Amino acid sequence: MRAAVVTSFGTPPTCQDFPTPTPRAANKVLVDVIASGLHPRVRSQADGSHYTSTGDLPLVPGIDGVGRAPDGSLRYFVLPDTTMGAMAEQTVVDLRRSVVLPGDSDPVVIAAAMNPAMSSWVALRQRVQFQAGQNVLVLGATGNAGQLAVQVAKLLGAGQVIAAGRAAAKLAALPALGATGTVLLDADSGTVARRLGPAAAEVDVVIDYLWGEPTAAAMTAVVTDRADRARPLTWIEIGSVAGPVAAIPSAALRAARLQIVGSGQGSVPTRDILAELPGLAAAITSGSFQIDARPVPLADVETAWKDTGSDQRIVITP
Repeated sequence: MRAAVVTSFGTPPTCQDFPTPTPRAANKVLVDVIASGLHPRVRSQADGSHYTSTGDLPLVPGIDGVGRAPDGSLRYFVLPDTTMGAMAEQTVVDLRRSVVLPGDSDPVVIAAAMNPAMSSWVALRQRVQFQAGQNVLVLGATGNAGQLAVQVAKLLGAGQVIAAGRAAAKLAALPALGATGTVLLDADSGTVARRLGPAAAEVDVVIDYLWGEPTAAAMTAVVTDRADRARPLTWIEIGSVAGPVAAIPSAALRAARLQIVGSGQGSVPTRDILAELPGLAAAITSGSFQIDARPVPLADVETAWKDTGSDQRIVITP
């Protein structure tokens, strides 16, 4: 079969012949892959930088996708940590890590949206006791996952959704997706604090894709401007695009009722993530989210890999 194959960390995968995998355990089947998303998580898998990387090569990247099972069902699947990923004509799927999709699902849209939307969906439904009417701040809202987080928060009943990000043009488009307020982070820390504090002081939950120095500054700004510092504030760390380490001021933890939690692979049990898949797939299929997906043939995976400046969600289609 044909597959995207990584033979050296730091170089894009190329489309080449690769042995067809064989299911070797109960509940596992060989599926015909229809679509697999090129997510940031997949890029880190392929360059060996993700914290789950084993360093084993060669590997076929792709952590999830949409495929046709032997019984004819259309399924969205999530793969375990494996060197036999989803960017191939076929892959082995554990049926317990998959869900049957609605018949009118668009495989490309599902493959594009499930992974980035899952980060905020699972965070709000599994890592905190989020309630309708609570206010949410999305840090890093102009990235693909951040844009979906704005939409997810609104769909789950958030009262106010404050979107904060550096890209002014993308930020301006977020009110149409459900943001009730926006904060431009493209400025010095003092200016950002003056903007962010008043705008986000009364949020209940922060969905943070940034971490690093921006998070430390944002945390100080939000806590300082909070009218009632005894009001619970939950900070959910999901991504670290601005840096892996944040110098959290101790006063922020002592002077406010603030808790910091992480949400990601390991902090949420697999069974709880799988339990959320049907609802999220149904929401995507119903058109609840605006998704800009671009299918790319498997044969062109190397070119697609080098396209790091696109705002579209690239989906590899064998």
